[in-house]
Amino acid sequence: MPGSNAADSTEIYQEGLRIPPLKLFRAGVLDETLEALIRLNVRVPDTVVGDLLAQYAACQAGAREIGRLVARYGVKQMRIYMAALLDYAERMARSEIATWPQGTFRFTDYIDSDGISDDPVPLSVAITVHKDGSLKVDWEGSSRQVRAAINSTLSFTKSNTFLSVRCALRGDIPNNAGVFRCIEVAAPTGSVLNPIAPAPVAARALTGYRVMDTMFGALAQIVPDIMPAAGEGGNTVVCLGGRHADNRPFIIVDMISGCWGGRPDQDGIDAITNPSQNLSNTPVEVLERQHPVRIEDYALVPDSGGAGRFRGGLGLRRSYRLLAAEAVLQLRADRLKFAPYGLAGGDPGGLAGNWLGEGNVMHSLPGKVTTIMRRGEVLTHDQAGGGGHGDPFSRSPEAVGRDVWNGKVTISAARERYGVSVDAAGAVDVAETSLLRSRRQTK
Repeated sequence: MPGSNAADSTEIYQEGLRIPPLKLFRAGVLDETLEALIRLNVRVPDTVVGDLLAQYAACQAGAREIGRLVARYGVKQMRIYMAALLDYAERMARSEIATWPQGTFRFTDYIDSDGISDDPVPLSVAITVHKDGSLKVDWEGSSRQVRAAINSTLSFTKSNTFLSVRCALRGDIPNNAGVFRCIEVAAPTGSVLNPIAPAPVAARALTGYRVMDTMFGALAQIVPDIMPAAGEGGNTVVCLGGRHADNRPFIIVDMISGCWGGRPDQDGIDAITNPSQNLSNTPVEVLERQHPVRIEDYALVPDSGGAGRFRGGLGLRRSYRLLAAEAVLQLRADRLKFAPYGLAGGDPGGLAGNWLGEGNVMHSLPGKVTTIMRRGEVLTHDQAGGGGHGDPFSRSPEAVGRDVWNGKVTISAARERYGVSVDAAGAVDVAETSLLRSRRQTK
């Protein structure tokens, strides 16, 4: 599929050409045979090969700088320094984990479905904290591997597990493999987190995001003053592939980055990359300049942030009108059924949604779908909002007033979810607010 991110493939052979570890460059010389093989198997060869050459250049820059260090200090001394840095990170991580409460802490979260079956896909984790500063993270109880391509490789499962623990550590600990030494990860063979070949895995990023959500839910029981409520559930991927009027191919892979959940001491952030990504939202001007689409809506979704003492971040809305004759649309989204959870009494975030059509005739789409989009049709996607943190009725009325003034919370939601009476300008009716909040306390 255009964009190589289809969620509905059922075996890995459908997901594109797989190339084993081969040398693209040998002694600095490009292997033209391998390059030709790659060019013949992709829709936009100049872009793909350009990416590969950029990666090669980055590797060369890194190798050059490492070489300078080796030249300055010598191989033996460099090995000593590198080993010491790993040991230091392990000591720091173990020292902090040893202060955590001992025991086993469990949490379960859900992916809406794999896109082929309507059945939810549960991810269950048990984190055991040992007194020596080590952790056992066990994913027993998670879904068996699924037919669709959201299966996560074990390496990816481990990566997101490690990252989640790193997010819970306060100390200024180096990000290196020394941290991993004190974290044991187990995932059942044949599960959605450790599938058996030839399971499809191209859309595994979605499952990785839910690994982090599940880990955060368990870690919030261990270090509640650090962990945020659930965010939007990971980026949404909108892929559009087709041809211009002159038959040149185009591929849009728009990864919409949403929001964070409310934190123990701050609101969630809007329109920001998920902690397990390194992305930013593509500017409208770039999309419209390079591709046959018009972006007709790019906004925050009011009331989508979960209510709480600290509100969840708001979900994003994007609307795409297709200007080409037609395109293959491949959509990978989630949190249409299972809202991002809140913590410490905070409300869940708003649900995601997808709609396709033209004019007043719009029909909803599932979270994972491949279909044809035709000229003039509009695809609208609303991302889920982040969960709230803390009791909404303990949120500062002035903060609610600012949210109303900014268009993030409606007047009715301010009253119903926060017990705050406010006008469109954000001015709070103190007496009415006091009455609204006292009524709930007497129930």
